[in-house]
Amino acid sequence: MTGTGPVPVLLEDEHLLAVDKPAGRLVIPGRNRDELSLVEELRAIYGRLWVVHRLDRGTTGVLLFARSAEAHRALNLAFDRGEPRKRYLALVEGTPPPRFRVELALAKARRGLMRAARTGDPRGKPSATSFERVETFPPRPWAGREMALLEALPETGRTHQIRIHLAHAGHPLVVDPDYGLPGPLLGPDGRRLLIRTPLHAERLELFHPESGVRLTLWAPLPADFAGAVAALRAES
Repeated sequence: MTGTGPVPVLLEDEHLLAVDKPAGRLVIPGRNRDELSLVEELRAIYGRLWVVHRLDRGTTGVLLFARSAEAHRALNLAFDRGEPRKRYLALVEGTPPPRFRVELALAKARRGLMRAARTGDPRGKPSATSFERVETFPPRPWAGREMALLEALPETGRTHQIRIHLAHAGHPLVVDPDYGLPGPLLGPDGRRLLIRTPLHAERLELFHPESGVRLTLWAPLPADFAGAVAALRAES
């Protein structure tokens, strides 16, 4: 199977394991059995693990696993009730309003993608995300477009939800072959700043399933995302 590098651990106890997911990794096994998924790699180190939630291949940041069936049940109930608070950072096209919210029913499409559900489609699942503008970047000669850094606060947890909501609002991720532009995002010297979707699960707040203590898990921006933001700021 393809080789992997160390995965930073954010929290480890007898009930939970939280890691900082790197870009390009599948959380669960996919069709290519020559590719080692993240959960398979971590089980080889930590023993039994249960997947609590998932992040897309290109998405980075806080990813939580349960280390016992009891913790898994408690966390599943908490996520079903929408209790954990998730904060993502996204680099998007254009200049969005300071605050906006997208509410859109989603349904499965082909090739593992999602789409906006047609009115009355029973397969449509409700989804909602609130967004807040963090920073704007004017057009650069080397980029030819306005861009912005957004905070995304998903109220539900549908597959590809944030990406579809951003595209629906007219502000897709600056690189997103499925729901926006294919990329890559090139820098002023022609080098590739970003070759994957710039979406980062920065923070996850939840109650510990055993102790009830409130946890705040945080992951720093990865180097490629941070480098793209720094390049955009450099000419401000």
